[in-house]
Amino acid sequence: MSLKKISYLSLFPGMIDQGLAHSLVGKARAAGAIDLHFVQVRDFATDKHRSVDDTPYGGGAGMLLRADVLFQAWNSLTSLEEKSSASPSRPYTVLLSPQGRPLTQDLARDWVLTHEHLIFVCGHYEGVDERFIEACVDEELSIGDYVLTGGEFAAVVASDVLIRLIPGVVGNSESVSRDSLEGNLLKSPQYTRPSEFLGKKVPDVLLSGNHAKIEAWRKDESERRTKLKRPDLYAKYEAGKKLRS
Repeated sequence: MSLKKISYLSLFPGMIDQGLAHSLVGKARAAGAIDLHFVQVRDFATDKHRSVDDTPYGGGAGMLLRADVLFQAWNSLTSLEEKSSASPSRPYTVLLSPQGRPLTQDLARDWVLTHEHLIFVCGHYEGVDERFIEACVDEELSIGDYVLTGGEFAAVVASDVLIRLIPGVVGNSESVSRDSLEGNLLKSPQYTRPSEFLGKKVPDVLLSGNHAKIEAWRKDESERRTKLKRPDLYAKYEAGKKLRS
């Protein structure tokens, strides 16, 4: 099993569509490696103004997305019965929210391998009626400790991370295995032509042709810069080494 489809419940689906129409992800879509489906939440509003939000009970600033409208949009893709089933191919619903689990490379890889269909719910305003979350959402996902205008931006980021991990999307699988954050290490420094720039030369080891020495240098540099730039990641890396030893 691997990820085949992502659906989006959104007030601004064009933002997501355009954000994922280019480069590697655009090519993956054109090749049929991933199917992206967009649902305009406003299409499920029932009043003449096509209202999707309302004031919060108990008072407070801002507006909330209504549970009933969101539910009808979600129900066009799946159902409560399907959500409660044990089928591994059932859609997995994710609310993009600053309260969610942080997006990581490991989490993205796990989702790509365990879910065929993801539904991303893009919040807006001050949030989403809690009853929709309790009934329909499997998990909340955050791309960082900050607040965005809407979930569409987070959906683009999360989708890009996921789609490039689908087998075959990146032509050279080694490119994925050498990404920063793989194995809790940052990527080693990279160099290309010219061999000298602003008085700085490419490290001699990279020109040596000795692949064993090059790999050893890259590993050492990855460890060094991870320890320097991301001590939090380096602590995870060290803990992993102890578990494997």
